[in-house]
Amino acid sequence: MITWLGYLTPAMPFLAFLIITAFTKKYRMLSAVISITAVFISFILALSILYLQLCAPSNYEHNIPWLYLGKMQISIGIILNQLSAVMLIVVTAVSLLVQVYSVGYMKGDEGFSKFFSFISFFSFSMLGIVVSNNLVQIYMFWELVGLCSYLLIGFWYHKPEAAEAGKKAFVVTRFGDFGFLIGILILSFKAGTFNFLEIVTFIKAGGLDQNTLTLVVILILCGAIGKSGQFPLHVWLPDAMEGPTPVSALIHAATMVAAGVFMVARLFGIFIGSAEAMMVVAYIGGFTAIFAASIGLVQDDIKRVLAYSTVSQLGYMMLALGVGGYTAGVFHLYTHAFFKALLFLAAGSVIHAVHVNDIWKMGGLIKKMPVTAITFAIGALSLSGIFPLAGFWSKDEILSVLHESGNMWLYYVAVATAFLTAFYMTRLFFVAFMGKPRDEEAYNHAHESPAVMTVPLIIFALLAAIAGLVAVPGLGKSFQTFLYYGSHPHESVFHMDIAIKSSAVALSGIIIAALIYGAGVVKPEKLRKISGILYTILKNKYYIDEIYMFFIRIMFFTVSEAVKWFDRHVVDGAVNLVAFFARFAGAKLKLTITGRLQNYALTIFAGLVVIIITFAIYNPDALKMFGGK
Repeated sequence: MITWLGYLTPAMPFLAFLIITAFTKKYRMLSAVISITAVFISFILALSILYLQLCAPSNYEHNIPWLYLGKMQISIGIILNQLSAVMLIVVTAVSLLVQVYSVGYMKGDEGFSKFFSFISFFSFSMLGIVVSNNLVQIYMFWELVGLCSYLLIGFWYHKPEAAEAGKKAFVVTRFGDFGFLIGILILSFKAGTFNFLEIVTFIKAGGLDQNTLTLVVILILCGAIGKSGQFPLHVWLPDAMEGPTPVSALIHAATMVAAGVFMVARLFGIFIGSAEAMMVVAYIGGFTAIFAASIGLVQDDIKRVLAYSTVSQLGYMMLALGVGGYTAGVFHLYTHAFFKALLFLAAGSVIHAVHVNDIWKMGGLIKKMPVTAITFAIGALSLSGIFPLAGFWSKDEILSVLHESGNMWLYYVAVATAFLTAFYMTRLFFVAFMGKPRDEEAYNHAHESPAVMTVPLIIFALLAAIAGLVAVPGLGKSFQTFLYYGSHPHESVFHMDIAIKSSAVALSGIIIAALIYGAGVVKPEKLRKISGILYTILKNKYYIDEIYMFFIRIMFFTVSEAVKWFDRHVVDGAVNLVAFFARFAGAKLKLTITGRLQNYALTIFAGLVVIIITFAIYNPDALKMFGGK
């Protein structure tokens, strides 16, 4: 039974994609119903898998032979364990609610049916990553997710910004995916298999030397850096906000960008074999977390604030995994999916109502959009790590794992990131929802979204509030004891002092932001002037995009010019030289073609004389053939 559950869960959205694309594209609501129904069935199947894992945790695996590469067999297969069960619930639940929300958000859009076909195809691709049991299969679905990202970011392709953002996402993630592919090839051919469990067994048996293993792990990490928006390949994710808001919620907040974190968790048995590579994971994650959080402090586009928050939180997850916090990283991925999807959908509700993204053209929206404002506040508080919401439990576990690891520098980075997160989310809430309207036209447009959009917000708000309770200390069976790695369940010890300190840090960030943007103790304009060049640097995102463009111009155009010169003067010159000699020889030889028989006879006689003289000089015996002595 569990075999069919494993294959049918990703198959249902794929079937919806085929039906919509082939038959129902002209029928908008029918297309939406088919897509939603398919992902709802997948959600029920995912619940069944979770139930079976709760009853009897195991690494269930099934393979269907596909082809042979030399002695290596490539299979189509599934692996269902605790990690799979949790991630299947996250993907299907978030996808289901986002698709219901999209019925209201995308109403009237010309590409309504196409949007639902793309969303279904994405759900299929993401679920394929979750259940894959080998490196070839996960890479195939990995690239399909990248394709879906390109299609959905650039969904409104008539907007130049959206088209450019789609291309940027596709190109930037290719750099990471190239490293991922090289790592897969090296690891698989060394191990003689593509299967995850067999590779882990091979590594534990000492099949790879330490240097090779470290190289392989870092190459595989490149794929996660690209997909999960880690520094330095984070630049595509904020621009991806040009797509429809449900796309931002589904792909770039809750599921696709979490694919990199999931992949590291899935291959954790390989990663932990190299302490050096694990430190690389931790430090990249820590730097990304505080780097992106600092940029989020000054962004004015409501979706871009959330985008940089996503980059920061993904860094948090990588940071946890890098110091060995397997359950902590996955737990934060689980809670983050709910409160970040909530925040994006609430932001979409605001944009749908006021038709602007700039938070400084909002203000006072809590009066006209109370459901959106309250649910957004719950999501913001959960993201900030306020007790007893879901984000509190997952962030506290990450901080506890960091503290236990003894790496206090990374611990302080995580604490500082928690402060910045609370600050910019409070700033966002007060500027957008509280105070007086700043733009009368936008305010007059404002209205609460329809039930098809607000009901998913309420459900997500409920999940953002209670999803973390599965990790409350003292439970006989908690999230951590369920989501163990290997043969030893792991549950991070709850440190009351760390929890109190982290809560105090978060509350201080909230209070300071409320005093500035709510009470007006310090005017934002004055704060900008005081910040000076720091504000300019943060506003321009540390000029990373500009630096990239500078080097691209220097490297790409310089190399291109050199190649162009070589092609025109060396390659083309050599060809032209051969052609010149051919033309020259032809021009001279054509003079010998006169059409007169006596000339040809004279030429033959002269040639015969030359031959006789040559033989007479170099081989006198040869003259006998001409009758000579």
